[in-house]
Amino acid sequence: MKKLSLILALLLPLLCVLPAFAQTEADFKRTEDVIYGRKFGVALTLDVIQPVKANNGHAVIFMVSGGWFSSHASVNPKYYAPFLNRGYTVFAVVHGSQPKFTIPEITEDIHRAVRFIRHSAATWGVNPDRFGITGGSAGGHLSVTMGTQGGPGKPDAKDPIDRESSAVQAVACFYPPTDFLNYGTAGEDAVGVGILKNFKPAFGPASDTPEGRQKLGKEISPIYFITAKMPPTLIIHGDADKLVPMQQAESFVKRATEAGAKAKLIVKPGAGHGWKDKEPDLNAMADWFDEYLRGMKK
Repeated sequence: MKKLSLILALLLPLLCVLPAFAQTEADFKRTEDVIYGRKFGVALTLDVIQPVKANNGHAVIFMVSGGWFSSHASVNPKYYAPFLNRGYTVFAVVHGSQPKFTIPEITEDIHRAVRFIRHSAATWGVNPDRFGITGGSAGGHLSVTMGTQGGPGKPDAKDPIDRESSAVQAVACFYPPTDFLNYGTAGEDAVGVGILKNFKPAFGPASDTPEGRQKLGKEISPIYFITAKMPPTLIIHGDADKLVPMQQAESFVKRATEAGAKAKLIVKPGAGHGWKDKEPDLNAMADWFDEYLRGMKK
């Protein structure tokens, strides 16, 4: 019960409905349960939410994830209003969840989802070369992971979807873990232990030993994959976050900037792991996508 409560604590702030939004159900078209892959006989699905008016031809891929747990019931079109109002088509991706699946396995789902969306871009009227990605907490971690590790598919893959690239062209997310081996302070191990001990199933058996945690920590921490060629990345983080320390965003942005990449941190003073009114922050993300996907500077 305690573990479930912590997962919900991660997920609910991300998926809250913001009543100030003017978006209504009449303003978008929703296509539910589009199958992007299968895992052990179970379908992996995403929902496509399209603006009825002024489709700008660009995609925002939304990670439906909190505590590396994902549920179709958590897809909330009203939450995506700032993107839909700008004309973006939103792809809400549901992935395999812990405790059954580990973070590396979940990450493979996201690579597959991006490849699927790119392969079917013409169906949804979006540019396959201009994808943004977003999410919060675990969804933020998956977003930054795709920003640093998305890339070419296998040219000889039997499935044509797997030949597509999983790269994204812009990232904007909330409070993502970025370095599980230096979590809050230098040398602090959070690979299923310490602050994140209640999420151990997401890290799997590799987290049982110090050696396994060191290896896995580097594999799943986006900070170790930063290059000058990574896409422009915006992180919004509260400075009172006790679950994902703001140091995670600070160190990532600092290292990305030093590498020559474009990265920015917006600090929310006094905010913890989630806050009620995210409309201004989601609009800031939409501004980021306008600039770096559509070339529209304010």
